[in-house]
Amino acid sequence: MALFIRTLLVLLGVAALALASACGTAGTVLGADGPAAAPRAIEVAAGVYMVRGASGEIDAANRGRVGNAGFIVGDGGVIAIDSGTSYRHGQALLAEIARVTDKPVRLLLLTHARQEFLFGALAFRERGIPIHMQRQASRLMTARCEGCLKTLNRLLGEEAMRGTAMFKPDVEFDTTHELNLTGRPVRVLYYGHSSGPGDIAVLDVRTGVLFAGGLLDQHRIPDVQDSELGGWRQALQALRGLPLRQIVPGHGAAGPAGLIDGVDRYLTQLETRLLELTGADAALSEVPDAAALPEFKDWDQYQTVHRRNASILFVRMEREQLVK
Repeated sequence: MALFIRTLLVLLGVAALALASACGTAGTVLGADGPAAAPRAIEVAAGVYMVRGASGEIDAANRGRVGNAGFIVGDGGVIAIDSGTSYRHGQALLAEIARVTDKPVRLLLLTHARQEFLFGALAFRERGIPIHMQRQASRLMTARCEGCLKTLNRLLGEEAMRGTAMFKPDVEFDTTHELNLTGRPVRVLYYGHSSGPGDIAVLDVRTGVLFAGGLLDQHRIPDVQDSELGGWRQALQALRGLPLRQIVPGHGAAGPAGLIDGVDRYLTQLETRLLELTGADAALSEVPDAAALPEFKDWDQYQTVHRRNASILFVRMEREQLVK
């Protein structure tokens, strides 16, 4: 009974932490002080480009543009991957694609249901570009992201978010499949519930470049809020079996396939430490400090997302104990 009462009391607090994770944190409202700096594409392999997001949490200074985006140029057009935080961000990404190539954008793929990857989609739709999204990720977006949009409007200001709205993808898919509409094979990879319930990765077969979406971050603490850790590790193991030459993560710089190992070590160490804490009957208030992982202390968001991860996973484990 004591475990039940304690778990019940902390659930609301952890739910608030999770909502902050999904929908941003408090910050200064952005005024109408001119356009944000234009994104610049980096060619990570022949015909494959990433547009890197800023580090840190979403705030007025970075205009919420913290997620990576990218695009793959084929003979018959372009496949865009993720659309940014706002309608204006989506416009800026389209302008950057047009700076690099005059080929038309044929398709927008959204890799997962987090706000910094989603809300530029209407800039693509108004140009007749179809939006594709995994079905479970689309459902999560529908259930949660109306609140995220309100939070972004509060954080960044109405001017920065002008034209941004909720949307439905044109195509919802369920399984791994290959796209050949640009004359360049692109594989859309879905491994089930992993870092999120509908998270995908996108592989350019020609170059071995992987856009990892929510599955991988580079030197940034991955967020466990929507995850199923066993499925996530299985997905990472499946990625190890691919002929990868370069990975574009959801956040941070592009890197080699060894990036997979860093994220896997973090998840393993986090789970191991939280199992120790639940076994020791620790109090939730003690968990963020007690769950320190020195190997990752220099990663972006260690002081925020890691501490929140520890609390979320602790309550998840206590809940699992309660139903046994």
